Amino acid sequence: MKIFGITGQKNSGKTNLTGRLIHEFRQRGLMVSAIKHAHHAADIDVEGTDSFHLRAQGAGQVILSTPARWALMTELHVAAEPMLSDLIAHLEPCDIVLVEGYKTAPHPKIECHRPETGRPLLGEGYHIIAVASTAAPETALPVLGHDDTAALADFVWDHAQVIR
Repeated sequence: MKIFGITGQKNSGKTNLTGRLIHEFRQRGLMVSAIKHAHHAADIDVEGTDSFHLRAQGAGQVILSTPARWALMTELHVAAEPMLSDLIAHLEPCDIVLVEGYKTAPHPKIECHRPETGRPLLGEGYHIIAVASTAAPETALPVLGHDDTAALADFVWDHAQVIR
């Protein structure tokens, strides 16, 4: 199993690129998993559902199972977020895990950059090994076209870190 990250400033196209990479890798016959980090509170469950009610009553974990998918919801009773390695341990084996966010984690990453947002490159210290940009930013790192999905997928696959 391999891991590679997509990071960048707000509105730089991270989710769009991650989705395109998932589609490209699936077209190539690879099994892909994704982990998305959010800085804000997010809830995949909806008030009024039975699973929401069970969590609201204090269940530490609730599994929602349907014929098409299942989801495990875990309530964190401590202030710290789970480590990325702990989340990866819950994944079934696959060819590659794409991680959006977790910018300080030590896996290799590509930075999404759109100069039209007015935000600078993130800089050093995030294990960024290339930039996917809509322009040609000043950087010593390789720069790939933000919309060249095939070239980005080749780069990601070639530079992904093997885990487990």
